Amino acid sequence: MMRITPAVKHLLILNVIIFVGTAFLGNKYFFDGILALYYPMSGAFEFWQIGTHMFMHGNLTHLFFNMFALWMFGTAVEQQFGLRKFLIFYLSCGLGAVSLTFLVYFIQIYPLIGALESNGFSYDLIQDLTALNILEGNMFKGELLANKMQVVLESNGMSLSQVDNTSFKALFDLNVKSNGAMVGASGAIMGILVAFGMLNPNAELMLIFLPIPIKAKYFIPGIIVLDLISATTAVSFFSPSNTAYIAHIGGAVTGFLIMYFWKKNQFNKYRWN
Repeated sequence: MMRITPAVKHLLILNVIIFVGTAFLGNKYFFDGILALYYPMSGAFEFWQIGTHMFMHGNLTHLFFNMFALWMFGTAVEQQFGLRKFLIFYLSCGLGAVSLTFLVYFIQIYPLIGALESNGFSYDLIQDLTALNILEGNMFKGELLANKMQVVLESNGMSLSQVDNTSFKALFDLNVKSNGAMVGASGAIMGILVAFGMLNPNAELMLIFLPIPIKAKYFIPGIIVLDLISATTAVSFFSPSNTAYIAHIGGAVTGFLIMYFWKKNQFNKYRWN
């Protein structure tokens, strides 16, 4: 059995403690509201969530598969990197995942904001309406948006009757895109996968449900391609439909760029314990 390395061991322990601790305290939604990552236009966004979301997980299955991948690939990568270099790489990939997620988010919401501004909504009003909580259970509700909008609009000298269907749909879409939360270490782990593949291109890997050995240099790009397809088509292959595929891609791209830079500058030859 592969001996676990120090950074991986402590990351595993920290993730498990946070998962068990939040479950034991019994108010998952409270901790999600503080530690999960929300988008910048959400009223729930806080700057520390950029880091804390990497240690939160949606459920036991989510935690298990992320930690299994961290142990399986992270141990091998840390053995070659050293502890501090591994942690810098891991956290950088997590931040890269956030960066691409936010970039895509802003690309998606920019046309919505533009359409609303052209219909007479000020940017401040759009922010106020976007921050409204219209989540009921696991569903965003248009009825909740309409009810809560009325109060905000009246305080701004407007009424709901002035909002046409196009503007209402844009506000609803903007609210949904802005108020979803992201949790998990998947972005950072995708970066670790890329590093493993670049360090060990001929290592043979297998999917749990497809026990056919595939070399890492084919297996890992294949996983990234599937994530890209899922991100652009909303078709999920191996994971739930609410998976943050853009974050996966962001972590993978960041990992590749760091590895490429290190290799080009021969920094990849040195451990940093």
